[in-house]
Amino acid sequence: MSLNVRSLTAALLRRRAGAVLVALQVAIALAIMVNAVYIVHQRVTWIRRPTGIDVAYLFVISSSSLTGGFDARAAVEQDLAYIRSLPDVISATATNSVPFSLGGNIGVWLRPGHQGREFNPSYLIMDSAGLGTLGAHLLAGRNFKPEEIRPPDTADDLGDSVAELIVTRAFARILFPNTSAVGKVVYFENGRPATIVGVTDDLHIARASAPAGDSMAIFPSLPSATAAIDYLVRTGPGERDAVMRDAARHLADSNPDRVINWARPLTFFKWHADAENRNMAICLTVITALLLAITCLGIFGLVTFNVSSRTKQIGTMRAVGARRRDVVAHFMVENAIVLSAGVLFGCTLALAVGYWLSLRYALPRLDLYYLVGGVVALWVIGQLAAWHPARRAASVPPSVATRTA
Repeated sequence: MSLNVRSLTAALLRRRAGAVLVALQVAIALAIMVNAVYIVHQRVTWIRRPTGIDVAYLFVISSSSLTGGFDARAAVEQDLAYIRSLPDVISATATNSVPFSLGGNIGVWLRPGHQGREFNPSYLIMDSAGLGTLGAHLLAGRNFKPEEIRPPDTADDLGDSVAELIVTRAFARILFPNTSAVGKVVYFENGRPATIVGVTDDLHIARASAPAGDSMAIFPSLPSATAAIDYLVRTGPGERDAVMRDAARHLADSNPDRVINWARPLTFFKWHADAENRNMAICLTVITALLLAITCLGIFGLVTFNVSSRTKQIGTMRAVGARRRDVVAHFMVENAIVLSAGVLFGCTLALAVGYWLSLRYALPRLDLYYLVGGVVALWVIGQLAAWHPARRAASVPPSVATRTA
């Protein structure tokens, strides 16, 4: 028994309400599924990308002053001397903020007087032990010299007291795309210059929502007394938790003018920094799965309805010689026509949604491989959804044609 696609299409158009609804459902499912899977892949990639630092071996102790007599400079010197003296500590520094929670940024220009484009990198302040503590690697230039480190005074404006900085490779390429950044000068908001003395490998340690993204600068300074002082400590493998407990206990007992806010491994902040991407990936995965399930139910329902409403037609087909496989093929081809129409419209809709997302949220354009994969997957799943009711149709005996009114 041969199948005439044109006649099958004409028959579908005569009962087009259900077919159109299912085709529209397929189109919407394809558009959402393809873009959702693409976004999930991006988010998972961002979570898994190398940070550039030894996250597993680092912990942070945060302290704040309790009284006006707190001597930040002496406290930082004493605390770092103690922490660095511990046998299992590789390196330690004091900083203004915790990696993976960096949300602030600083304005720099390539010319004084706010001329030209303003750049707003995330930033850390550290002494010359900072890079070693992070486990970051210099690609060019040098580390800070001890005499370049600004003491932890009460001044908060970096532009008033630092004349050097180290930048990440990503930020260096933004500032000077065609030449080395080492030795180049940038300017702060107050017009004072600062020289780039080194370039590190990329450090992906800014908060996910930070506008600066991967652009980052490190300044030679210790935290001021007006803010919390965070001690970043790097230990050997397997020693992090024990050293963290001992160091936090000693710092709490050694100075009555300050309080230890908390002591936590850096993995804690990495987990929370990834929460936005992780939650979005989980949410989109669940939505995509539910949408596919609803689409399959729609296809299953349409084919089941067609079978139940055309029992006499099926009996007649069997009576004139149609085999079981011919009946199955008849309904599978009908379903394929509906799926193809939905997929064609869905491709256009998916590209339109992808283009809007790229403009609205600065996301990469939809990769066509995802669109092709989505088309194949949805088409196969749709055909599988129609398989069971099509087989039920094939089980209708020829005698039904003479009994059904």
